Amino acid sequence: MDSYFSSRRHHELRATVREFAEREVRPRIAEMEASRTVHHELSRKIAEQGWLGATISQEYGGMGAGHLAKTIIIEELSRVSGAMGAMVQASQLGTAKIVHFGSDEQRKTWLPEIAAGACLPTIAVTEYESGGHVLGMEASAVRDGDDYVLNGQKVYVGNSHVGDLHGVVVRTGPGSKGLTAFLVEADRPGFRTGPQQPAMGLHGFSFGELIFENCRVPAANRLGDEGDGLAVAYSSSVLYGRANLTAVSLGIHQAILEETTRFASERIRYGKPLHDLPTVKLKLGQMQSRLMTARLAAYHAVHLLDQGLSCDTELMNAKLVNVESAIDSGRNAMEIHAAAGLYTDRAIERYLRDAHHIFAPAGTSDIQLLRLAEVALGQDKGSWSERLSELVRTRDLEPVHA
Repeated sequence: MDSYFSSRRHHELRATVREFAEREVRPRIAEMEASRTVHHELSRKIAEQGWLGATISQEYGGMGAGHLAKTIIIEELSRVSGAMGAMVQASQLGTAKIVHFGSDEQRKTWLPEIAAGACLPTIAVTEYESGGHVLGMEASAVRDGDDYVLNGQKVYVGNSHVGDLHGVVVRTGPGSKGLTAFLVEADRPGFRTGPQQPAMGLHGFSFGELIFENCRVPAANRLGDEGDGLAVAYSSSVLYGRANLTAVSLGIHQAILEETTRFASERIRYGKPLHDLPTVKLKLGQMQSRLMTARLAAYHAVHLLDQGLSCDTELMNAKLVNVESAIDSGRNAMEIHAAAGLYTDRAIERYLRDAHHIFAPAGTSDIQLLRLAEVALGQDKGSWSERLSELVRTRDLEPVHA
């Protein structure tokens, strides 16, 4: 089915990532589940494969492979470990801000490091009080000579405790034009991470708190101009966050179906495999149908993104369909497993926990539905995908300087 969008190169990439995930990631899952904390070694090992550079051009040492390739990488890692798929997707968010908004110097400095796996980037926007309301943020930056001084906190930051370079959006003035983005190195004085808190799922991945206390950052670390922060935040969420989280959900969904069909084939009831029961077979059919539909929605959306076409609506729908489908199939899987699914010696309960972690980031399902309703009513507020495509075309002609 995916051959409509993918090429031989994509199929080879999938095979490479799947083999790595089975060999290097799966044996470490028990350890990650037991520790419930970030796995530094495995995160670095994955980064060293060069996959964080999927959308970085070859000019900067990246793969230059595009968004479908990035989706396949995240999907295949998530099929084995949602935590490691989430690690890559969060790094891709951090990469995107430099690709689209970084100065020439910032691109030359950081993109080769990211592509080589020597730097794990993040994006930090959310705060406790404002939540998903970006304009409600209060973390601030004040200009002081050739520096800015940052104060405040960011929460639910993917790769918080393993990241090397944090892309932080803070307030430099009032209103929507008063947000500005900065690159903050993890070893910069005045910056620290909060204690890592154990979560329901995605064990091995960190999404925690960043704290800035009179953290002095050079003006050269600013992404774009003062006032560009809203564009950095929205484009990261709308285009990359939705696409990347869709890929995580897709990989988890694939794992749910594989684990459940295996269980239904091995478990014997009334002298026959469990899947011979009509009620079980119907549930398996529903899961298969959901997965096929979800994959089509995901690949279609990122295919449009690769073509530089307007795809905000398709990305909203892809995130909605994939998240809801994975959770629904997870419930069906638990119904088929019954009491056997409650024990941690089977992966199905981990898949269900991990699937729920993808619900809120980059907009809950209600947010996606509200935005899709605006599209239906002709009330949508423009296309971020078109804006970024135009930005890329402009940058090819006129370099952007910080």
